Amino acid sequence: MEIIGYIAAVIMGVTLGVIGGGGSILTVPILVYLMGVAPAIATGYSLLIVGSTAAFGAFRYYRQGLVNIRASIVFAIPSIISVYLTRAFLMPAIPDPIISEPFILGKDITIMVMFAILMVVSALMMLRNSRALAPSKSPDHSMWMIVLEGAGVGVVTGMLGAGGGFLIIPALVLLMGIPMKESVGASLFIISLKSLIGFVGDLQNGIELQMPMLLLIMAATLIGMWSATLIASRFDGKKLQRIFAYFILLVAAVIFFKELI
Repeated sequence: MEIIGYIAAVIMGVTLGVIGGGGSILTVPILVYLMGVAPAIATGYSLLIVGSTAAFGAFRYYRQGLVNIRASIVFAIPSIISVYLTRAFLMPAIPDPIISEPFILGKDITIMVMFAILMVVSALMMLRNSRALAPSKSPDHSMWMIVLEGAGVGVVTGMLGAGGGFLIIPALVLLMGIPMKESVGASLFIISLKSLIGFVGDLQNGIELQMPMLLLIMAATLIGMWSATLIASRFDGKKLQRIFAYFILLVAAVIFFKELI
């Protein structure tokens, strides 16, 4: 199963590099079901894996002049604050079990069910955005909307370990008027910042790092990301996004079945 997990990590890196988001949604299922990591710990590992991979991809996009640093920082600041607070204080404060009467609801099951719900939302958003997504002629630069979106994505990332690129890219395009191609690079830059800083909260709480598995997963994902930055122009990103969205729906169905039935 571990070999399958490493192969899946390469595919995840390719997807993240080509479409700028969505690929990280597979990190937690890979860690939990293929690598045997507990869900609560897997969400923390996911931040490190996704953050490192996104940083590598963002650097390569930056060298091509496709990262809008100013817009990225504006969106990233509230995300960084919320994801750090979520990992450092909110997640450790959640009891296990969450509910003990009249039935037992464990923390791990709750995380995986919430993650499956996030996967469904992610897939639907990607299917919606797989149509032409172009900057508005008069983008809404309302600062409170940008801050609210950034903070919300940060909380989701902090709780479930997903980068949230499927939410970041539409916000950059529609709220800030950034071209789609630049939004992919900006999304990777934002994901790297908030994920890695969020992981600092886990380190403060003494998360145990499972080596060498964690390093091998990161290496596999980086290989996928590196490959994606070389071949991204040869793929129809929108078509790939639709296919990947249907795959995510399938994985979400498997999680619901495994955790609830």
